[in-house]
Amino acid sequence: MNNKTIKKIIVTGGAGFIGSALIRHIIRYTNYSVMNIDKITYASNLRSLKKIKNNKRYFFKKIDICNSKKIKKIFSQFKPDIVMHLAAESHVDRSIDDPKKFIETNILGTYVMLEEAKNYWLSLKGNKKDKFVFHHVSTDEVYGDLKKKSAAFTEKTHYAPSSPYSASKASSDHLVRAWHRTFKLPIVITNCSNNYGPHQFPEKLIPLMILKALDGKKLPIYGKGDQVRDWLYVEDHVKALLKVVLKGKIGETYNI
Repeated sequence: MNNKTIKKIIVTGGAGFIGSALIRHIIRYTNYSVMNIDKITYASNLRSLKKIKNNKRYFFKKIDICNSKKIKKIFSQFKPDIVMHLAAESHVDRSIDDPKKFIETNILGTYVMLEEAKNYWLSLKGNKKDKFVFHHVSTDEVYGDLKKKSAAFTEKTHYAPSSPYSASKASSDHLVRAWHRTFKLPIVITNCSNNYGPHQFPEKLIPLMILKALDGKKLPIYGKGDQVRDWLYVEDHVKALLKVVLKGKIGETYNI
């Protein structure tokens, strides 16, 4: 990708599995600058950014997205052209054990990002304001469970979340659309299926199975083992994310 215009992108959750892959892709294939905002939880892995951490176009701030004062300061100082919001709690079982964290990060955190993005966007003028985009990265789990003989989910599928995790992500999707409809904030939303690839935290299915197999341990099967999952390679996903944020139609939702 040959980019003549240097853009500034805020990526929230950039030390996570998908976020770090996105940042590596942006730094490698564009000339954009990236501000990585991550509060560094158990699932964060700064080592996944080791190869680009000294790049002059990469910046990192350890910040909780629920902290509105610090988020406002980042907007004011970094002056982004694009926000790619990936920060989220994302494990179904953990959401059942402790729903509060998911409500705080996925709903309240998204609210804070939307409010600060809106206030920043309203302060912009000219082309800078016209080209600004808030990209919310979500999950296909907001659509609920897909039966074996059912047609695939589409962007028009009704929401039917079935866990605290998916319900919190569905809520954040609705907030993003509301900020677009009510305040005209320029947004795009993407909903993806399960990702796999390098640097994934080992609580997720594929790395978990690989590690169990290597250790000669029993492979844990959910329920009766008859669930069907759709898998997306993380590098393919982040390519799609960048394409959507650069070429997507404002206000639209894209399933990846």
